[in-house]
Amino acid sequence: MVGCCEPVFAAREGSYRRLYPDLPGMGQSEAVGVDSSDDVLQSVEAFIDEHIGSEPFLLLGESYGGYVARALAAHRAYQVRGMVLICPMGSAVENADRRVPEHQVLVSEIDLAPDAPFAEIAVVQTQETFDRTQREVVAGLMCADATALERIRTRWALTRDPESGPPFDWPTVIVTGRQDSSTGYLDVWDLIEHYPRATFAVLDAAGHNAQIERPEAFNTLVHDWLDRVEHEITRRSCPRTALTGTRTPACNSGKVVRRQTDTQQ
Repeated sequence: MVGCCEPVFAAREGSYRRLYPDLPGMGQSEAVGVDSSDDVLQSVEAFIDEHIGSEPFLLLGESYGGYVARALAAHRAYQVRGMVLICPMGSAVENADRRVPEHQVLVSEIDLAPDAPFAEIAVVQTQETFDRTQREVVAGLMCADATALERIRTRWALTRDPESGPPFDWPTVIVTGRQDSSTGYLDVWDLIEHYPRATFAVLDAAGHNAQIERPEAFNTLVHDWLDRVEHEITRRSCPRTALTGTRTPACNSGKVVRRQTDTQQ
């Protein structure tokens, strides 16, 4: 999340306090007593209570982190002032139930073994996308607690569906990849009516790491989202917010770990 978000904030005149927590079992965040997605959600809520408290904040989530982010937006609708979902899990939680396209490669500029993990997921296979994927995705996965993730995976679905309550009416952007063979875009489109202030983008030449394979389009969408959030905060006379992202950044140490950029809130 750091790699795709920080260039956007560096280019803006305003400043936000940014927090990048590793989810339990990911990066080097511990997962003691975390046995389900419900437990993951509870851990992230505890992180918010400790580091943000009752102040409003913005929320970004990618892949499974997008699933958790949607639940946070539902649980804390009084506090979340906007949300970005990057290639999130959609209406189908289990892999077998998802409507996804077959994997295909549209740009191939480097030699890869056919069974290499990057080759199996990347749609745009260049040195740049490979290097960014290693830094921003693989580094965190290499630090992950595989046993804990397997344990959580057996109770993958949240007890309460994130879209079971009232619609989330703050500015949102949902970014999907047209060639995403992991979570796709069709199941994500099923969520659209729950987010009446959402921009929904299906990016061509993009797979499950659309923010890496289509960085210019991603940056434009996030800038537009921030513009809309800032306008809406002004319109509703709300205070400025913190920013929290959920995914798997590079390794840290500690219990629930965060990356923090100390900027004005």
